[in-house]
Amino acid sequence: MPSVEDYLLGTDDTESVRLGVQHRLWAVQAAAIWERAVVGPGSRVLDVGCGPGFAAADIAQLVGPGGRVLGVDGSPEYVAQFAHRMCQLGHAHTEARRGDVHDIASIAAVEAGTFDVAYIRWVCSFSKNPGRMIEQVHRCLKPGGRVAIQDYFGYAGIKLAPKNEAFQRGIEAVAEYWTEHGDLDVMGEMPRILRETGFEVREFEVVQRIARPGNQIWNWPDIFWPSFIPRVAEAGYLTAAEAEAFMAAWRAASESPDSFLLLPPVFEAIGVKREA
Repeated sequence: MPSVEDYLLGTDDTESVRLGVQHRLWAVQAAAIWERAVVGPGSRVLDVGCGPGFAAADIAQLVGPGGRVLGVDGSPEYVAQFAHRMCQLGHAHTEARRGDVHDIASIAAVEAGTFDVAYIRWVCSFSKNPGRMIEQVHRCLKPGGRVAIQDYFGYAGIKLAPKNEAFQRGIEAVAEYWTEHGDLDVMGEMPRILRETGFEVREFEVVQRIARPGNQIWNWPDIFWPSFIPRVAEAGYLTAAEAEAFMAAWRAASESPDSFLLLPPVFEAIGVKREA
């Protein structure tokens, strides 16, 4: 089971708040893929890498008390926050369990094979073995069950305009650092992984967004860089001077009406478990 130290972005209060903002900024895209994956009243949904439960709270409303939402996460802090959030919302049909998502079928236990939908957002890119994770998810779904995945491919293609060398150096360092822990191009392998684990790929699309200062989505990178760039520098992928130059470039861009940021492409896949 991953320790807290294994979490690339940490599990402190600052990261929990960031995850909440991130979910809100991507809520439209999340709701759209849930609809296409046929999440509805009575659905049994597995939330893989559920975090503090922001997505699960919305899913719980969609499935209603006749449905079921089971979240699995390796962080005891997030599992506790999930339980507290659902208690406050009155979602008695939800539960979070602590465990390694690479062994999620064992964690689901007797519920393995009973889920209609599994949702996996920004989890596969943190994994060194996404194929194992998807194979475990396959075991948790009913025949005909759907897996809905949202994650990265081409992350290093993030571009700030007007171009800034210090900013781009930081993006290169982020990609290098991440490679130690996962794969920012994981969705490039996902069609093959899904096919080899017994899914039919029904959808494979991309969401490409840009951010401008003052827009809501600008807040997504704006709250990410101050917490993550220091980690990249501490790991030795940026010098202190390079990290400060990156943040200075970002602050300047945030003040300019001419700036925009090409955000990392978020690819979406829906796979259907083949009938036995």
